[in-house]
Amino acid sequence: MGIAGSLTSCSSDDTDDTTVNDLEKPKIVDGDLPNPIDCQQYHRGDVIAFRYTFTDNAELGNFNIEIHNNFDHHTHSTSAGDCTLDPKKNPVSPWVYNQDYPIPSGLKSYDAKVDITCPKDIDPGDYHFMVRVTDKSGWQQLKAVSIKILE
Repeated sequence: MGIAGSLTSCSSDDTDDTTVNDLEKPKIVDGDLPNPIDCQQYHRGDVIAFRYTFTDNAELGNFNIEIHNNFDHHTHSTSAGDCTLDPKKNPVSPWVYNQDYPIPSGLKSYDAKVDITCPKDIDPGDYHFMVRVTDKSGWQQLKAVSIKILE
C-alpha cells in the first residue's frame, strides 16, 4: 500500500511544462530588412549589419554567429544560396568568426541586431555566414547565407 501511495503522489507540477512540452525548433525569420542575404557583397573593413528575427513557441535561449571561408566550395544542408563562386583556393589569412549572444529570458520573439566589422587583413573571397538559434529546451535552427568579401 505504501508503494502505491508513493507512485500516485508524483505530478507534472514538479517539472517545467514549457520545457517538457516544447517539441518545436525555433525559427529564423527574415523580418522587415533581413541582413545579410545570399550573394551579398562586402569589402574588407565594411560593417555587416546582422538583422534577423528569432521566434519560438515556448522560449528562446541564445544565438550564435559563425563566419568561415568557402574557398573549397563546400555546402551546408541549409539555404546557402547558389552564388557565383571565385575559383577554389587555399586560405592564407581567412576570416574565422564565432560568437555566442544571449537573448533576454522569457522571450518568444527577438529582433537580433549585431554589427560585425570585416577585418581589413583577411583573404577576400567566398564565405558562409552561419546563424544558429537555440531555444530554452535545446532545440536549434540553422541558417547559412553565402556572402562574398571583396578587397
